[in-house]
Amino acid sequence: MTPPERRTRGRTSRSRLRALDAYLCQCERPLLERQDGPWREAAFLDVGFGEHPWTTLESAEAFRELNPSLPVIGVEADAGRAAAAASHEDALTRFRHGGFGWAVAAGQPARLVRAMNILRQYRPEDVEAAHAELGQALLPGGLLVEGSTDARGGITVAHLLRRGPEGLAREVLLFHTDFHQGFAPLLFRDWLPRDLRRRVLPEEPIHAFFAAWTAAWTQAREHGAWEPRIAFREGALRLAASCPGVSTEEWLLERGYLRWQPPGGVPRPTPLLI
Repeated sequence: MTPPERRTRGRTSRSRLRALDAYLCQCERPLLERQDGPWREAAFLDVGFGEHPWTTLESAEAFRELNPSLPVIGVEADAGRAAAAASHEDALTRFRHGGFGWAVAAGQPARLVRAMNILRQYRPEDVEAAHAELGQALLPGGLLVEGSTDARGGITVAHLLRRGPEGLAREVLLFHTDFHQGFAPLLFRDWLPRDLRRRVLPEEPIHAFFAAWTAAWTQAREHGAWEPRIAFREGALRLAASCPGVSTEEWLLERGYLRWQPPGGVPRPTPLLI
């Protein structure tokens, strides 16, 4: 059972999710463009857009460069915020008062659901149920993006979960930095999604991943890669040699993205003893 949804501060600044927009436009283009059958009506849902709908509107602009007829719906649990955002509506953009299950209740199919900076206040053991509810409206092959960013959007970590025949699969853990704080792998630790935050502990899969990444980054620096962007890239390449599923795609590495897509899916943390 999903716990009651919590009101967030909602202080989303402009451009906070631009890095995610860019990634999705580059790496999920077929998902955003698809128009066959039920996909014509399948929306992008921005759940928990906050006090102002800036990120929803920015994403709508970016995604419609690929799909001009894309329906975009911002969903907010705070009725006042939803009502205030309605002044930004147009023929393809709507704002609605509701929670994680709004799309199912409204009969609205989705291709992409984004819920950033929403679950940080939840208990880690409640995350999987929240994911399931958020992803209910996704068409097969659709994507749920859930995670955290810093206030300016310069540091991002997000789960990418794909709707498959057996439900949501933890397909990718995506990291991004704009290097405004320099770079070291553990820079991302405090911005991990809720179920992984505070779980960078011995014997946890995410601890092993960060240990391998830190070792690879350290080796890169020892070989002269001191500038943060170069150390990031060279460390990622070294990490990919020993860690299955780390992408070496140049577009990603040149722009501060590290995509970890392990063959068996992103590992779940060890269940907490309650």
